[in-house]
Amino acid sequence: MKAFVFPGQGAQFVGMGKNLYESSPLAKELFEKANEILGYRITDIMFSGTDEDLRQTKVTQPAVFLHSVISALCLGDGFKPDMAAGHSLGEFSALVAAGALSFEDGLKLVYARAMAMQKACEMQPSTMAAIIALPDEKVEEICAQVAQEGEVCVAANYNCPGQIVISGSIEGINKACERMKAAGAKRALPLKVGGAFHSPLMNPAKVELEAAINATEFHTPECPVYQNVDAKPHTDPAEIKANLVAQLTASVRWTQTVQNMIADGATEFVECGPGAVLQGLIKKISKEADAHGI
Repeated sequence: MKAFVFPGQGAQFVGMGKNLYESSPLAKELFEKANEILGYRITDIMFSGTDEDLRQTKVTQPAVFLHSVISALCLGDGFKPDMAAGHSLGEFSALVAAGALSFEDGLKLVYARAMAMQKACEMQPSTMAAIIALPDEKVEEICAQVAQEGEVCVAANYNCPGQIVISGSIEGINKACERMKAAGAKRALPLKVGGAFHSPLMNPAKVELEAAINATEFHTPECPVYQNVDAKPHTDPAEIKANLVAQLTASVRWTQTVQNMIADGATEFVECGPGAVLQGLIKKISKEADAHGI
């Protein structure tokens, strides 16, 4: 069975989507439609902007979404997923590609999500860090200790065995990184991100996103979409909506998602979107997995 997977924020690079735009009339039409919906030429930033411009949450999220979804749609009959999933932001790409959301509605929701998250980031300085080569249980234990001391610190992304991203207040993440290293982590690396995604600090964004999601029409997807919050397959539009809202402050259970997809029969993983991050993670989750880009 073939699983299509879609990357999240962090996979972006300047020049992304330019070849698609220049070689495919469908891609050009969709990119121009996106420029119209957003009210600015995001293609200019994607194709020839600066890294700094592209790194702004309000630009990054729609840019990665557009590259991912348009890549999938340009496959035409070659896009026949038996199942789909996306990492964080990538969940929106997966839902559009699988037919649960229209292209236009998906883009509007991603932009609303990005703006709400950016606002939440500006309300309180916060950050994230990657913890390498420490058992999940130990990471969770140290996060809980730091949280008991009054700081926000949670396990945000379960990316693959031995790689968890933690999220929280700057003081909380600094404390946790010191303790992770003392506990034997190979690395505790602060990330260049705008804030504490997938943590309670995103609660202000949740209110805005929930209103936008509830006002949007969702359909039954053509294949099950495995969602981040519980790593399980979903086809019911009401469940999908609730999980998308919960995802903002909940952990991304990517390791468990890939394990569940394999258990349910996935034999081939195809990554749609910029970069090859998910292919690398999937191969670390299962050495036998066949994972490649389109």
